[in-house]
Amino acid sequence: MTSFKAFWVEKSEDTINHSIIERSIDDLPEGEVLIKVRYSSLNYKDALSAKGMPGVTRNYPHTPGIDAAGTVVESSNGDFKEGDEVVVIGFDLGMNTPGGYGEYIRVPGSWITPLPSGMGLRDSMIIGTAGLTAALCFDKLLRMGAKPDDGPVVVTGATGGVGSVAVALLASQGFEVVASTGKADKHDYLKSLGASSVVDRDQLGAENPRPVAAEDYAHGVDTVGGETLSNVIKGLKHSGSVAICGLVSSPAFNITVLPFILRHVNVLGVDSVELPIAEKSRVWGRLASDWQVPGLEDMVVEIGLGGLSAEIDRIFAGGVTGRTLVVL
Repeated sequence: MTSFKAFWVEKSEDTINHSIIERSIDDLPEGEVLIKVRYSSLNYKDALSAKGMPGVTRNYPHTPGIDAAGTVVESSNGDFKEGDEVVVIGFDLGMNTPGGYGEYIRVPGSWITPLPSGMGLRDSMIIGTAGLTAALCFDKLLRMGAKPDDGPVVVTGATGGVGSVAVALLASQGFEVVASTGKADKHDYLKSLGASSVVDRDQLGAENPRPVAAEDYAHGVDTVGGETLSNVIKGLKHSGSVAICGLVSSPAFNITVLPFILRHVNVLGVDSVELPIAEKSRVWGRLASDWQVPGLEDMVVEIGLGGLSAEIDRIFAGGVTGRTLVVL
């Protein structure tokens, strides 16, 4: 009986406790593939689960971690064999199924992407759910015909995980990127990732009663929601698109139909959780080849399981920049 370390979240009424415990592989749920986890990452959804927030994890105690990259140990699925390097992101991992903050996970084969050629396990988890989401946003913009010569693309919440990867990816593909952030001390960081300019989040987050605004942006990637998303939509050029994937400010936004019927703009929803595995694998393949994200090491902080509690607190305090890699 193999034992392993796992980050453990216990919830009793309004009290949350974190600890590192020893678990047995026999404690894991049934599944086709047993994976020894090498790396995970910290995402906002992990922080919600670790704080006992409703809507992410129903039952406690629990091990979060919606991302995992590692090596197959056992498999009853013909698509995977012992020794294969794989990535698991989304579906129910780390939500109600023990996740990547344990040294082993057991999951269905339909949740697994083979590690694409040209990418290492470490880089896959610096990218993680946040980076995959950024790439999915980029993919949707391209599907709507976005081109570098259309004009500037605004990225909101730009110092976060999704935002950082979106800035770097868009810039590497020739787009002019306008990064929006409330962190005045991170302008140089964003420019190092490729942003052409940086605007204060208050500029986009202020309530604006006008139904449309000046056409400042060709396209956008929004992680914030709320008034920020409203203002991005109002400020899109004719036929512009904004890919939306977050709600840091609010899940609701105020808008009229006028930008849509006067400027022919598009709002594109992006989901990285239940997206079919074939689509996830396709985008992973792009990230390993022609969409390689430059400067990954410049946007990552590396921690072990023992550093998770402090980093989770930092997320809720707005103190996290870029990506947090969890090394098991």
